[in-house]
Amino acid sequence: MDYRIYDVEDESTDSEESYKENNKRKQRWMLLILSSIILIAFISLYIGNKTFDVFEITRAIFTGETSTTIGGFIWKIDIPIAIAAILSGAMLSIAGTAMQCVLRNPLASPYTLGISNAAAFGAAFSIIFLTGNMNAYSTPISAFVMAMVATGLIILLTKVTRVSSETMVLAGIAISAIFSAGMTLMQYIADPIQLSSIVTWTFGSVSHTNWKWDFVLLVVMLVAVLYFYPRRWDMNAMNAGDEVAKGLGVDTKRFLTVGMFMSAVITAFVVSKFGVISFVGLLGPHMARTIVGDDHRFLLPMSMLTGALLLLVANIIALNVALPRILPVGLLTSLIGGPTFIYMLIRRYRAS
Repeated sequence: MDYRIYDVEDESTDSEESYKENNKRKQRWMLLILSSIILIAFISLYIGNKTFDVFEITRAIFTGETSTTIGGFIWKIDIPIAIAAILSGAMLSIAGTAMQCVLRNPLASPYTLGISNAAAFGAAFSIIFLTGNMNAYSTPISAFVMAMVATGLIILLTKVTRVSSETMVLAGIAISAIFSAGMTLMQYIADPIQLSSIVTWTFGSVSHTNWKWDFVLLVVMLVAVLYFYPRRWDMNAMNAGDEVAKGLGVDTKRFLTVGMFMSAVITAFVVSKFGVISFVGLLGPHMARTIVGDDHRFLLPMSMLTGALLLLVANIIALNVALPRILPVGLLTSLIGGPTFIYMLIRRYRAS
């Protein structure tokens, strides 16, 4: 008979080494994607200014001068747009990650829950009834308010009916359908100029940004990170179900409400200014999950990085693929995001 003696201490050491190596692998992936974002953003400055000499572009980038033509293009237009794409992608993706966690539904995202459609309805309402055209202040404010109204309706409906957190997605789909119908009505009664403004806004574009708005996005994103990341262990517990999370001391009802509210706020800041940018909040978290798994210690930062990379690349393609025309990035994320998400679902199904 073959007797084998297992050294428990060696087994424990091997397991610990494997755990550390796995964590290092995830950190290397995050560093790789972060480096890719910086490199692609840098390259985009050259792609978008083909009429200028490479030396002139490089000099304008590193000197920071805005008095020259190329310097003005780069520091007042190109760099703010690239930063807006990176920040917006990261914000939509972390919002999607939080929603998927608290609702325990992989299809939860700002778009599928109707927050984006509500913002579009608010923007259309402002264009038709408040200003008669797109306005730099009233349109984003109206879109923001309606996005928060949609979130409040979802949470209120859930609390009144006492349905499970998973069922909140169905409530979101219903509310999305309502706002979508309202949006269609707005388009029907709009005059040609108003209709053009509504359609332009709903396509989604980060091109109309500036340094001030980038700073606002950065502050909002940091607030979201400071809320969600310290609660990464609570989010891991939520993945195991309400009962397990409660047993570990997580106030699941409060976290559900506050988590949804925070996710809606950061989403509203993006869509109220840039319009509907679909699939980033859904695809970004799933891309991150395939790389680092479900551990929110790594999933939260990775989802921000994948979302930022996704929207940055989509925006570069939108700006350059059909010159002299510029495609709306929201249209491109829908065209790319839909088939990509289906592919990822099939891949995960085959792997399981």
